[in-house]
This record gives sequence, C-alpha cells and structure tokens, in this order.
Amino acid sequence: MRISELSRRSDVPVATIKYYLREGLLAAGERTSATQAVYSEAHVDRLELIRALLGPARLSIEAARRVLGVIDDPPETFSEVLGAAQHATMPAESHRPTGSSRETDSSRQTGSSRQTRSSRQGPEGTATEAALDLIAELGWTIDPDSVEVDQLATALRALDAAGIDLIDGGLARYGRTIHDLAEAEVDTVPTAEIDSAVRQAVLGTLLLEPVLLALRRLAQQDVAIRRFREG
Repeated sequence: MRISELSRRSDVPVATIKYYLREGLLAAGERTSATQAVYSEAHVDRLELIRALLGPARLSIEAARRVLGVIDDPPETFSEVLGAAQHATMPAESHRPTGSSRETDSSRQTGSSRQTRSSRQGPEGTATEAALDLIAELGWTIDPDSVEVDQLATALRALDAAGIDLIDGGLARYGRTIHDLAEAEVDTVPTAEIDSAVRQAVLGTLLLEPVLLALRRLAQQDVAIRRFREG
C-alpha cells in the first residue's frame, strides 16, 4: 500500500507518518522509485503500537524509541526480559551512565549494599535506608543499586515531608498487595518466544500502570460516595 493508504488504514496523518519515519520509530517502506515506497500490514501494526506508546503510555519520542528498540532487539534469555522491560520504560534521567558497574552475584540483595548506601549523608541517605528497610521487611530479593530503590526513597521522603497518614499496616500492606499482583503479572509473560515475552513485559508495564492508577482513584471515589450516603 502507498503512504496515503497507510494513513487511511491507521488513521495517522501522512505528515505524522513521515515524522515517525524520520525519528526511526517506523521502518521505511519498500522503495519502488526514488520518491515512492510501499508499506505492509506490519507498518499498520507498528503505527498502532507507536500511538499506544505516545498516547496512553505518555512516552516521549526518545522513550518510545528506546522501548521499540528493546522490542526489535530483545535480550537473549528470559531471565533478562523483565530487566530490559523496566530499563526501557524508566524515565531517561533515571538511566545509569554507560559503564556503571552492576553486581550480578548474590550481593544483588537488600542487605549487602546497605553499608554503601547508608554512607550517604542527610535526608537522601535516611530515605534510602528507609526504602531498604521496607524491602527487607517485605522479604523481597532485589538489586539494591537499582534506580527503583532511589525512586522509592524519593517517594518516601516526600510522604514524610508532607506528614501523610498511612493506612493500617503501613506501606508493607501496600507492598504485599502489589507483590500478589506482580506475581500474577509475571505469570502472563509467555515463555515460548523471547519476542512475545518482551512485548508482553514492556507493553504490560507501560499500558497497565495508567489503568491501575485510574482504578485506584475510581475506587477511592466509590468509597467516598458510599460513606457520604451512609453518613
């Protein structure tokens, strides 16, 4: 199909398709002349994916390019799939500098890096220690040097500064509920093909998080309305 037909089929303007081509999000069509190319059903599917990443997932062009890169060039083993998915979907400013060391043995657990992290001074070190304490309380095995630990520490510091009252059972209650969801989510990742596993892990991470946030807020609305009526 010509680019005009691709535009009609995908409901994406021709100018936008050309922009995606220039940005490397969409593969070039098969050239039929110096100024003409034809496109396939794979291009229609790719445009649908791009729109999902830039729309509901709210990714930037750079982040979408990174995610698509993982999908196009997946890791070689299933054990690397989730890590690749999380790395691709995290904000660019959270990425570790190239060449930063990462331990891969048994030290990738909560207790082993506590001494290094607790050497940080001030609120940042205190929040990081609180994050690792929470993870240890939950009994999770994680990479203590992952950016997610830093993200959790930042969020905990904000909660503390705002003086927010927590639910009964505190953050550990959230953690246990989330872990149940995570276990079920990981079970949905197919193991027959790496390509399918990466697509499920990456897109499941990106596209489900807005759903979970919306459901949480709708549930809060439901509880508030019910209590108002009962009161």
